[in-house]
Amino acid sequence: MHPRNLFRAGYDFAHLVASSPGLAPFVAPNAYGDLSIDYADPAAVTALNRALLAQAYGVKNWDVPPGYLCPPVPGRSEYLHQLADLLAEDSGASIPRGPSTRVLDIGVGASCIYPLVGASEYGWRFVGADIDRTAVASARRIVAANPVVAELIECRLQPSTSGYFRGVIAEGEQFAASMCNPPFHASAQEAAAGSRRKRLNLGQAKELPLNFGGQARELWCDGGEVGFVQRMIAESATVAGQCHWFTTLVSKRDHVPSLLKTLRAVGAADVRTLAMAQGQKQSRILAWTFLTPDTRRGRHAPNEERQSRDGKPGVPRSSANRPRADFRSALIQRAPRLKRRR
Repeated sequence: MHPRNLFRAGYDFAHLVASSPGLAPFVAPNAYGDLSIDYADPAAVTALNRALLAQAYGVKNWDVPPGYLCPPVPGRSEYLHQLADLLAEDSGASIPRGPSTRVLDIGVGASCIYPLVGASEYGWRFVGADIDRTAVASARRIVAANPVVAELIECRLQPSTSGYFRGVIAEGEQFAASMCNPPFHASAQEAAAGSRRKRLNLGQAKELPLNFGGQARELWCDGGEVGFVQRMIAESATVAGQCHWFTTLVSKRDHVPSLLKTLRAVGAADVRTLAMAQGQKQSRILAWTFLTPDTRRGRHAPNEERQSRDGKPGVPRSSANRPRADFRSALIQRAPRLKRRR
């Protein structure tokens, strides 16, 4: 785990129960005699997340609607720490902190997990976007219930089921980065099989409901993870000057080569693959930009000088950084409609 990850040493369940009594009914000694929870029990996982958010980040009111993804807090915070390191390269090696750093979360989900952690940990300002009205309503309720971050997080409904940035980013609006946790699977059947494997790995019976957590559209889309990210790359090129770094999780290493090929085709100026590890789970962040290092550094410092009168970093787009439009347009036209982005 990242050195700044607050959960590197594991969970102190005794401390968590003391500060969040609602977790107590789910905590018991495991086979090794250590306090733990049943990670196959969605109610227990939700209670643990609620306790972790309260203890580590001061988020006191958090819940998700039944059937929506309940993401693990340590893994989500890992993404944000890696993103902070990436942004630090453009700000003189210092970790950017404060509301002048604006981040767009594509597929914020009902949990609003990335904005909550990022706003609490770094003081960044977030826009969370989603195509699911229930998810957006849930995220807005969570934000409103937590004054400590309420002024830093805005949740927007993406009006197009096939859109990523268009319809969400306003004209002239600037972001330091975008982030996304894409759906893994290419079909409902594939998602169901994945949920079944997860349940069996956690010791649950095969006949239990297959949806381990997450709406169908959170778990799969046409083309699976590769298709989803390829379409995101294509659309990112249409707003190339409005975001310093575009990033997304990529669950499978085998998916990276085809995505790198797509990034070369749209003319990305810089591409990074950032490794992440949590226990035995290996993942990675794919990051790309259409801006040169000098342009990124110029936009990053000092923060106060980059603010326009409406509070948004107002920097004109350089024609030298515009991507190749021919491939971009062709890929967008070929893209099938999305089922869901998280």
